[in-house]
Amino acid sequence: MLRSLLFGSLLAISAPAVPALAAESAPLRGEALDARIAFLMKEAKVPGFAVAIVENGKVVSVKAYGQRDVEKGLPLTTDTVMYAASLTKAAFAYATMSLVEEGKLDLDASIAKDLPKPLPDYPKYADLAGDERWRKLTPSILLSHRTGFPNFRFWHPGKDFDPNGKLMFYFDPGTRYGYSGEGINLLQFVLENGKGIDVGRLMQARLFERYGMKRSGMVWRDDFADNVAIGYDEAGKPLGHKRRESVRAAGSMDTTIADYANLLAAMSRGDGLKPATYRTWLKPVVKIHSVRQFPTIGLADSRDNDAISLGYAMGVGTFESPHGPAFFKEGHDDGTNNLFVCLERSKTCVLMMSNSSNGESIFAYLLDDVLGKTCFPWYWSSYVPYDRPAVRSAPVLPDRHPACVL
Repeated sequence: MLRSLLFGSLLAISAPAVPALAAESAPLRGEALDARIAFLMKEAKVPGFAVAIVENGKVVSVKAYGQRDVEKGLPLTTDTVMYAASLTKAAFAYATMSLVEEGKLDLDASIAKDLPKPLPDYPKYADLAGDERWRKLTPSILLSHRTGFPNFRFWHPGKDFDPNGKLMFYFDPGTRYGYSGEGINLLQFVLENGKGIDVGRLMQARLFERYGMKRSGMVWRDDFADNVAIGYDEAGKPLGHKRRESVRAAGSMDTTIADYANLLAAMSRGDGLKPATYRTWLKPVVKIHSVRQFPTIGLADSRDNDAISLGYAMGVGTFESPHGPAFFKEGHDDGTNNLFVCLERSKTCVLMMSNSSNGESIFAYLLDDVLGKTCFPWYWSSYVPYDRPAVRSAPVLPDRHPACVL
C-alpha cells in the first residue's frame, strides 16, 4: 500500500486551514514564517519551539515561540537554555577537527597508538577483552558511526534497557554505518586518557568562547537556572530539565538557540579550519543503506535513500539536495527534539530546537518552508509529520521519487 504513495505527497498536503506551499514557492521568512510556525505548533501540540536561519554564512534570524515552562506560563526566549542532546556530537566533531588541523590527532590511526595501554585494560572497556577488533577503531570510524557498537551498551538492539549491558561489536569496525554514542564517547576517552586533552576545556576554548556562546556548557551551570526550558513528552507531561554533571561528547551540552546558531554559522563557513580540513570534515566516508536510523543495528538494508546519496561524514550526516550537498545533525531525547540542516554551496542553514517530544513532527514541513525543497530523509530520521501517523509504522518508503532524483 505504502509503495503506491508518492514520497512528496506526504509532505505536500498540510491541514486545510493553512495550505502547504508549492514546491517552487519562495522560502518563508518574517511574519509569514511566524504564522506558519504558530499554526504547526498548535496542531502538533508543541509547547516551545525555536528557529534560527543562516544565510551566506551569517545568522539572519533567531526567534523563539511558545513557552519554556507551561505550568508557570514562562515564555521560551532566544537565550533560554535548552538541552542540545546529540547536537553535541556535531559540535564535538568540529572541535576535534581543529586538533586534526594542528596535527594533534590522526583521523586514520588506530586508537591503540594514542592509548598508553590496551583499551580492554581500562575497566570501562573491559567487556572488549579477547576481541582484538578494537584495534581497528580510528577517530574517523568513531566520528562517522562505523564502530560496530550499539548506540549505547545499556540498550542493545531488540532488547530492553539493561543498566548492566555489556559492550560488544555487532559488525567489524569500518564496514558499515550504525549510529553509536558509545563511539563518540570512546573518542572523548581516547583524547582524555591518551592525549591529556580535557574535552570540556576543548569545547569551551575552541567553540564556546570563540563564537560567543556565553550560555552554553558541557555540564550544568547554576546561572542557567533563571531561564531554562522544561521538557515535555508527547502527552504534554512535564519532564523537567536534567542537570548533567559530567562531560559527555555524545550529548551533555546545554545551549541556546542563539548560541548554537552562532556555531552553525561558523560551521557553514568552515571558520577555524583550512579548506582541506573542512572538506575532510564534510566528506562522506560511508553510505547509509538502513531504512531507518533507529534501531541502529538489525534492520534490513534498503535503497530508499540512494537517490539522495545519504551518508555520514565526521560527526554529521550528508545528502544531496536539489541545491547541492547538504549536511545535518539531529538531537533527540525525551522532551527534546533538535535538528539543523545546512546547504553547503549557499551556506544557508536552519536550526530548530524544541522542548517537546512532538517537536520533530513538524520538522519535515518547516525544512521545506525555510529552505525550499530539500529531499531531507525525514522518514529515515523518524520525523514523521504529525498529521501522517499511519506512516510511522510503515516498513518502507518508495524506492525513488521524481522530486528527489537529482
